[in-house]
Amino acid sequence: MVSGQVKLGVSYICHTLGQINSSGLWFGDNPLEFSFPLLLLQLSLISIFTRSLYFLFKPFGQPSIVSHIVGGVILGPSVLGHNAAFADQVFPPKGTTLLETLALFGFMLFIFLIGVKMDPSIIFKSGKRSLAIGILGFLIPYALAGLVAFVLHHFLSLDNDVSTVLPFVVLLQSLTAFAVIVCFLSELKLLNSEIGHLASSSSIVSEMCHWFVLAVRFATTSSEKSLSATIGTFSSIVLLIIFLVFGIRPAALWAIRHTPEGKPVKDIYVFAVIVALMVCAFMGEVIGLSAFITSFFFGLVIPDGPPLGAALVERLDCFVSVLLMPIFFTTCGLRMDVFAIKKLKNVGVIQSVVLVAFLGKVVGTMLPPIFCRMPLRDALSLGLIMNSKGIVELAMLVRWKTENVITEECFAIMIISVVIVTGVISPLVKALYDPSRRFLAYKRRTILHQRRNEELRILACIHTQDNARAILNLLSASNPTKESPINLVALHLVKLVGRASSLLIAHLPRERPSQYPTQSERIFNAFRKFEHHYSGHVILHCCKGISPYATMHNDVCSLALEKRTTFIIIPFHKQWIIGGREESTYAFRQLNKNVLDKAPCSVGVLIDRGNQRKLWSIHGQSSLYRVAVLFFGGADDREVLAYARRMSEDCNVLITLLRFYSSAEIVGGTERSKMLDTEVLSEFRLNAFRNARVSYQEEMVMDGNGVLAVLRSMENAYDLVMVGRRHQDSRLMSELRKWNEHGELGAIGEILAAADFRAAASVLVVQQQTKMWGLQDPEDSTRLRRV
Repeated sequence: MVSGQVKLGVSYICHTLGQINSSGLWFGDNPLEFSFPLLLLQLSLISIFTRSLYFLFKPFGQPSIVSHIVGGVILGPSVLGHNAAFADQVFPPKGTTLLETLALFGFMLFIFLIGVKMDPSIIFKSGKRSLAIGILGFLIPYALAGLVAFVLHHFLSLDNDVSTVLPFVVLLQSLTAFAVIVCFLSELKLLNSEIGHLASSSSIVSEMCHWFVLAVRFATTSSEKSLSATIGTFSSIVLLIIFLVFGIRPAALWAIRHTPEGKPVKDIYVFAVIVALMVCAFMGEVIGLSAFITSFFFGLVIPDGPPLGAALVERLDCFVSVLLMPIFFTTCGLRMDVFAIKKLKNVGVIQSVVLVAFLGKVVGTMLPPIFCRMPLRDALSLGLIMNSKGIVELAMLVRWKTENVITEECFAIMIISVVIVTGVISPLVKALYDPSRRFLAYKRRTILHQRRNEELRILACIHTQDNARAILNLLSASNPTKESPINLVALHLVKLVGRASSLLIAHLPRERPSQYPTQSERIFNAFRKFEHHYSGHVILHCCKGISPYATMHNDVCSLALEKRTTFIIIPFHKQWIIGGREESTYAFRQLNKNVLDKAPCSVGVLIDRGNQRKLWSIHGQSSLYRVAVLFFGGADDREVLAYARRMSEDCNVLITLLRFYSSAEIVGGTERSKMLDTEVLSEFRLNAFRNARVSYQEEMVMDGNGVLAVLRSMENAYDLVMVGRRHQDSRLMSELRKWNEHGELGAIGEILAAADFRAAASVLVVQQQTKMWGLQDPEDSTRLRRV
């Protein structure tokens, strides 16, 4: 090496070139002296340690970042790496350099994906509450922590290193990064909750405040740098932004226009985006902006969601989140040496600033929601969420350490604070905040308790266009009239892909119909034709919910509560398509379970067996629709009977009530419940005598086989079979439950939904409202209100 190329203050590593692959122990090679087997060992250890710690910490409500950092700490100089032999063999300087380079590449891709998922327009859509939370959530901790740092600096004799680092600690603790908040909310499954929406939008405002402070600092210190360097940096950044906005953005929009809906994005488009990302990241490093900031801006100009944004996330997300990001978190732990902490006084000083900033952010975040009358527990949960720390803060700490802004001791103290704060916040938020608590209704929202000429409010959930036909048939049979119209909300549920924030928005038709309508437009067009057919009898509202499957029920329940819905219709997770083939979706099954458990009104799970009969027609021709009602007893069966009574007033609907009875008790329940069953049945039978389209039958059964025989005898006699979901325990019901003990449709519903039940009829399994303030027993307060 030429001596003129050596720089003072820079560490150098001497190692043999070309040692990549090992020939193996049998040929005298030490695999750990070669870069490729060493990297494989490092990745294996990182995966084993972090995954084991994740399963160990999961029962305590800890997010994955805690296990990743702790895994790095254990492998690093604080625990195993404290042994010189282990450190030299497993994590030597040459191997660590390669690992850290891979980690930074993963961080760059992660920041790019966050930019892709982020919708920049959310900044302008943020309401006053989000704006106030974001600004106060940054300014109050920044001011309080800055004041404490000033007092400590002037009234205590601090080490010079600690005094230097305190302003950076204040800035770091005041930050609420959007990328961190989105990941945290996703792990807690709160992304589309009320607090999730608030935290996401507020974090963007808070992060903008952070960047504003950094820009002011840069402007005030630029006078100390050369004028040419400042002008060069500024002009390069402006040119890069112009290239991204007027070059990359139009190209991405062109690729989207040339990708038909439902078709995969061409590989050449994805390849072009990735190559352009690498080039722009390199240019960012050249002009001094850093590849990470450039990658984030590059991601922002790519439209979020399908098709292009979703395709990029789908291709890269698993590789980045499963392999590369654990490496980044672990390398942060590997850099930390707990033995570098020499003075407890320094720990106390830095943690004092961290604590004050923490409390300041909680107060600043809580003030606007409390002013807007948000419950104290929810406001406190929001304050805790806004305090969460993660990948952005770690990246800043690593950068400061690399640039010698902070010492080894301060770096170790700050890493410990990140782990403690994040580890404490997660279980506290889980204990404090339950999104389903707000779904409790203050009054009965059931068909049974509806007044005679009151409008029926229905929320129909749709996953695909195939769900629409069966739902429209059911709605048509629900007898929409001028005196008792149906106020219908059609909700298209879409999986969140390629976006960071969930959406629940009203769908407005285009001014000019498109030649290539989207799936949502095709679904809503069918419902608009239905509204036009029943003009004046049906009022339609179209909405679209984009959220993860795990929390999709929050959209359904919150919209039902907002619209004061009486009845939710949701498709069954199994679907029978032409040819008798059955398709099942686990995510839809979990969604249905959550809706049944948390809904603020009655719910009907609609099982569509592919029956092609159509009750209504845009040409005005209608056919008779045959409905069977199975009555065993209980609140859910009474709700079914109330729905059937409404249907019976439609001249195109034929109702057959099959009441099951036995010499023994057919269903359990209180005396009050049985009295209500008798009352509702008597009222329905009286109506049957007056209505030729309504018939009443009694079926005597002795055991479960008798019930099955009756059900099989009616396989092809009806277009729709309705039954209650829950039935109180009895010997007969216990016998029927043995056929399917783990289903969510109840004993009878599971039999009707079974693959071996050869019927063309659709099935509606109904559950009466279970969530209401003060309601202890569903059998209470169930008398039908009369005008």
